Amino acid sequence: MSETEVKEVKSSDPCPCCSGKKYSECCEGILNGTKEAATAEDLMRARYSAYVVHNIDFIVNTVERGEKIAEIDRKATEDWSNKSTWHGLKILRTEKGGADDTEGVVEFEAIYTQKGIRDVHHEVAGFRKIDGKWLYSEGLLRPTTVVREGRKIGRNEPCPCGSGKKYKNCCGKNA
Repeated sequence: MSETEVKEVKSSDPCPCCSGKKYSECCEGILNGTKEAATAEDLMRARYSAYVVHNIDFIVNTVERGEKIAEIDRKATEDWSNKSTWHGLKILRTEKGGADDTEGVVEFEAIYTQKGIRDVHHEVAGFRKIDGKWLYSEGLLRPTTVVREGRKIGRNEPCPCGSGKKYKNCCGKNA
């Protein structure tokens, strides 16, 4: 793995991707390299699970490379994975992406909380099968409504971190 600490998920635990299967029956083998994703949806589920367990190498290594394809920002990906609490994945629809296809689309919602704000990452993701392996190719984000968890902290209230400073002069500076 990378320098990122990988979150431990037991083989007998429910898979983080919300498939309803045990981790050992779903994403574990794909993430540890003992089996390939059979479909574009399988890869999407494994990529979500990789965010949950902080397996940044898997996320980076399952992106299509090419001249016209943007490079993945490893640091931003790692920060998003590590600084978020992941609540679940919903597959909204798939188009092609089966075992015999070479292209596929998976529309999904990944629900997470970051800095006390619950958010939904809604994306229509494109996948391509290259040399027998499914890779994430491109994504189109769909806007969603952000819902704050808990009450809003006022600028002049004491910072909840316990520093004794006002929120606006502490954790609220960059918020």
